[in-house]
Amino acid sequence: MTDELIEKLSHLPDQPGVYLMKDAQERIIYVGKAVVLKNRVRSYFQSSRNHSPKVQSMVSRIVNLEYIVTASEIEALILECNLIKKHRPKYNISLRDDKTYPYIKVTINEEFPRLYATRRVQKDGARYFGPYTSAGAVHETIKLMRKLFPLRSCRILDARRPCLEYHIKRCLAPCAGFVDAATYQSMIKEVCLLLEGRSDTVVQSLKKKMEIAAEELAFEQAAKLRDQLAAVEKVREKQNIVTGAGDQDAIGLARSALGTCAQVFFIRSGKMVGRDHFLLAGSEQEEDEAVLTAFLKQYYSQSTFIPKEILLPMNIEEQSLLGDWLSQLKGSRVAVETPKRGTKKDIVTMADGNAALVLQEQEGKIKAHSEQTEGALADLGRYLGLGGPPERMECFDISHIQGAETVASMVVFESGMPKKEEYRRYKLLTVEGKPDDFKSMQEVVSRRYAQGGQPPPDLIIIDGGKGQLSSALEIIRGAGWLQVPVIGLAKEFEHIFREGDSEPLILPRHSQALYLIQRIRDEAHRFAVTYHRKLRSKRNMVSVLDHVTGIGGKRRKALWDHFGSLAKMKAATVEELAAVNTMTFPAAQAVYNFFRQQGH
Repeated sequence: MTDELIEKLSHLPDQPGVYLMKDAQERIIYVGKAVVLKNRVRSYFQSSRNHSPKVQSMVSRIVNLEYIVTASEIEALILECNLIKKHRPKYNISLRDDKTYPYIKVTINEEFPRLYATRRVQKDGARYFGPYTSAGAVHETIKLMRKLFPLRSCRILDARRPCLEYHIKRCLAPCAGFVDAATYQSMIKEVCLLLEGRSDTVVQSLKKKMEIAAEELAFEQAAKLRDQLAAVEKVREKQNIVTGAGDQDAIGLARSALGTCAQVFFIRSGKMVGRDHFLLAGSEQEEDEAVLTAFLKQYYSQSTFIPKEILLPMNIEEQSLLGDWLSQLKGSRVAVETPKRGTKKDIVTMADGNAALVLQEQEGKIKAHSEQTEGALADLGRYLGLGGPPERMECFDISHIQGAETVASMVVFESGMPKKEEYRRYKLLTVEGKPDDFKSMQEVVSRRYAQGGQPPPDLIIIDGGKGQLSSALEIIRGAGWLQVPVIGLAKEFEHIFREGDSEPLILPRHSQALYLIQRIRDEAHRFAVTYHRKLRSKRNMVSVLDHVTGIGGKRRKALWDHFGSLAKMKAATVEELAAVNTMTFPAAQAVYNFFRQQGH
């Protein structure tokens, strides 16, 4: 242990909080919470005989730590969830699947709400239903809702006259003022109830409305309500009744040598309305209780709906604490239970069984993923003689057309996967006119490494042969980065050039190490070309505006910064153009007229 680490361990407080373990590169490798920070953190550095191999490996990499004191254990739990989500530490159990799930959004924050699919959940006052396991299920549900209820689908609410949707009785035309807000909101309430799985409530409401319409001799309205009622009844038939009543999530867990799967059954108003599964990474050497606890924290910290009751397959130490935390998130009491018998126990057993089936189906994919990441990294480290797998790799690529608009990209891969939030792109300044890839490469690595201030990667990849490698090495070594391995990847034959080697290294043709190197190189090329095209598009737009009277350099830039594309600029009104910084009304009128006169 370093002197700094020993000093920090001696001053740990007797209070609840969160601790962050860091490695030699100052990367956060583990985040945990504790009721008493002093006891919990010091336990890692006592006798290692009781530690699992995973914990022993983690402790051997700890060089520094930070801690944050909180007022209570619940505050520590909330902070722990947020930090794990932000930093994705290597030694924490984490949801393997990073895909964004589709939701159905109901914009109840609007006077006349809309219903549509989204993958982005925001705190904007709208209601989100999901997550759904597939986009197809979302669109099928939205289609059904629009068939059952005449909802608006347009974004405009100031139309002079209603569109075709109104005339075919698929919309109430709030845009033209044909329906009042109270009537529309009443319909939206029924939509939300149906999406929650509360079809019984919707059926009762529709029956009551139908009876009232019939009594008032409004037979056409009664017939519409009858058809709606029949459609809702069909939906209800598909929802299996599994418990007496209430909203519940039943959690199942299955494990094998290749991974862990958690299954969630969504039960709303006593009916099974859906299910989803999640794969967890970093759980191989953890106890079932620790895996389940980690899953619950990560899943519900990002869930948009929390039921009144959560059924677990086993008791966990933090069960009461999780119940208090979830109750805070929901705003009402949430019971976290482990059923021992009866229907609830049967549901949890069924969730366990489904998790096992999913894991069995996924084992092939998990094995392939492992080979393409962990296996590929181990092979690459062995082929390059690095002494271990390169956890963090940074790759550079140059893009230009005959020297014009020269740009560079840097992509980052960690643990064999792209880390897109750390990608960087550069508009090169020192090389214009005649292309010079060597000087371009020197500029970009200088801008990346010469200033220091960031941890060194485990491997730097230069897209190019001996020349580009030599140019990059001159800057990287000159900046004091003496120990970081740097390789060049020749484009034509994918030969690898290493510092000091006269002959290239040729990886086996079908090796996972070669495939990984190719993926990194292709990603760097894609990112550079995308940026190059964006600059070219901007340059072409500027050349169009050169022909507009009263538009100079400052106004061109202001228009580009504000609108971002020629299409948006063309669609803008005179007032919107005039509102841009540095623009005047005459200049805006000139731009507006130019696009229409020229047919742009």
